[in-house]
Amino acid sequence: MHDSCDFNVSRRDLMVGAAASAAVVTAPSVAGAQASVGVPSMKVSFTVNGEARALELDTRTTLLDALREGLHLAGTKKGCDHGQCGACTVIVDGRRINSCLTLAVMHEGGSITTVEGLGTPRDLHPMQAAFVKHDGYQCGYCTPGQICSAVSVLAEIEAGIPSHVSGDLTARPQASAAEFRERMSGNICRCGAYSNIVEAITEVAGRKA
Repeated sequence: MHDSCDFNVSRRDLMVGAAASAAVVTAPSVAGAQASVGVPSMKVSFTVNGEARALELDTRTTLLDALREGLHLAGTKKGCDHGQCGACTVIVDGRRINSCLTLAVMHEGGSITTVEGLGTPRDLHPMQAAFVKHDGYQCGYCTPGQICSAVSVLAEIEAGIPSHVSGDLTARPQASAAEFRERMSGNICRCGAYSNIVEAITEVAGRKA
């Protein structure tokens, strides 16, 4: 015998109702699981701009975020956050790196130099002074990364490290416009101040290119 009520429920209505019921049942258990797990963290110690620093960090924190948010060194910029623009370039243990692509915990005991550690407004690093003199910046957002990278470029050439445009991989590379442009290619300037940047690096290198 059929009831007089109307039971014409569509398949779509049935599925929506089932999904809603499942969400109500499982939501508390998921939230409880997340709360019980917590966020993994550890203490990280390194030297930043000549000063010993220590932070308690989520182990997933990038070096970029540790510098900006943990140590308030906002000179290092967050641009693409994917290692494609170079705005976050810093010098770690003598080598330039994109700080957005590395975890802070990977540099326990390391020595880190940001643009703040190169010079001060009253005592500029020669590269900083050259960027000012040659207008090696416009909006200035990429400039800290450009300067850190440029300082490292000259150190690489001095150390005899070849690049893709080095004519002889067994000979010491020469400070030239071609070398500067190749080695700086990972630092993007949306304002297009590239020629001025090359002039600034050339002056610091002590030779015309």
